[in-house]
Amino acid sequence: MIKSTLLIAFSFILSSSVFAFQGMEDVKIEVIPVNENIYMLKGAGGNIGVSIGDDGVFMIDDQFAPLTPKIIEAVKTISDKPVKFLVNTHYHGDHTGGNINFEKEGALIVAHENVRKRLKEDEKNIDQSGLPIITFDNKMQLHLNGDNIIVVHVHNAHTDGDALIYFPKSNVLHTGDTFFNGMFPYIDLKSGGSVAGDIEAAKTGLILINAETKIIPGHGSLATYEDYEKYLKMLEGIQTNVKAAIFEGKSRVEIIEDESLTKEYITDVAAETAFINGPKIRGTFYDSLKSED
Repeated sequence: MIKSTLLIAFSFILSSSVFAFQGMEDVKIEVIPVNENIYMLKGAGGNIGVSIGDDGVFMIDDQFAPLTPKIIEAVKTISDKPVKFLVNTHYHGDHTGGNINFEKEGALIVAHENVRKRLKEDEKNIDQSGLPIITFDNKMQLHLNGDNIIVVHVHNAHTDGDALIYFPKSNVLHTGDTFFNGMFPYIDLKSGGSVAGDIEAAKTGLILINAETKIIPGHGSLATYEDYEKYLKMLEGIQTNVKAAIFEGKSRVEIIEDESLTKEYITDVAAETAFINGPKIRGTFYDSLKSED
């Protein structure tokens, strides 16, 4: 009986892995021109930013490990140089899954110190590969491909290790997952994220840029200044609504079930199949705001 149970469990794990691999096999990497020498790559996971030029390919995030060969092939369509520099906007696997592969390809990995700490603590990374070897605390500059790239840490936003990357010459901003364009955000409270921090991250990003800036969000389509402003207003509006509900004495369950707190921005029906739906975002705001009391 025990052997039979173990066999069934093993078969389930194996089939799940196969399905996951098949899912990645079907993924296509789309190369989207953004501005001058900057491109956005869409596939599975977080949006990738790419800067090309004489200094080599500078890449922001790398999605999942099985997609590395496809990402490399996509980069070859816009540059004959290898990925020389790689910045992680935060530690989540859909943004850092390819780190080990790109490290083997010779990429220099850069990230906030908390990203390195969290990747280093990952029990699956037994040989400690793919870790950022250059880390920063608050901000840093990289002078590559004719641009003075600004990398800024935003505190306790999506996680505790988020970075915004701004290309002043090309006027392009990559926000990582501090900006989900056209959808509710994922604020990872267990990894140091917070509603207040996510709001401040959006404010910081808007200060860095101007009305003509093109924005690569962590998830969603290439965005404009107006899209980014709309996102900030949504965060602030939900914060105000949930705070008021908490002040009125409503419970967590009542707030999760109250669509009126968020429907002005995105209805529950519209977000029903999204990673973060209406009930989830209301629960996140409740938990984050209560923790600030």
